[in-house]
Amino acid sequence: MIDVDLGSRLRQARLRHQLSQRALAKKAGVANATISLIESGNTSPSVSALKRILAGLPMTLAEFFSDALTDAKTTVFYRAQELTEISGGQGISYRQIGSAKDGHVLQILFESYAPGVDTGLIMLQHEGEEGGVIISGKLEVTVGDNTRVLGVGDAYYFNSHEPHRFRNAGGQICTLVSSCSPPSF
Repeated sequence: MIDVDLGSRLRQARLRHQLSQRALAKKAGVANATISLIESGNTSPSVSALKRILAGLPMTLAEFFSDALTDAKTTVFYRAQELTEISGGQGISYRQIGSAKDGHVLQILFESYAPGVDTGLIMLQHEGEEGGVIISGKLEVTVGDNTRVLGVGDAYYFNSHEPHRFRNAGGQICTLVSSCSPPSF
């Protein structure tokens, strides 16, 4: 009988280490399909195969089967005061929903920019994709050679490998909700 819990545990452990199925397979020296089949509950690995896969995390069998891997309670709802501030100030606030330690593959932020503030002269670049919707104010978004000033209700979505920066282009605080996958902060 295939242990479905084994597959969900492997997926949770992999996500906590912020690895794709392909990346874990490469680190463990197994086929990508092997990780996929285990996580979907379509196959059950031998102890030695599981140990080899876990070495790619790295994690011991004891850690894998401990209760610490599974959360007794998953937080679904967050009050405004429960969002985690992850910025260094300077007129920009990034308040994260949830914790990056929870193995999330999506990062959601409530952002605010003081008038005239920007993310800096050096363009940002990182793995993944990101998008956002402006809630108040005006935000100038530059992606590569393209620049656009966005207002309330306007949105952006792009590949984060492209050089990009953000600047409050108005006279009031600009707020937005954004998302990055995978988490980049």
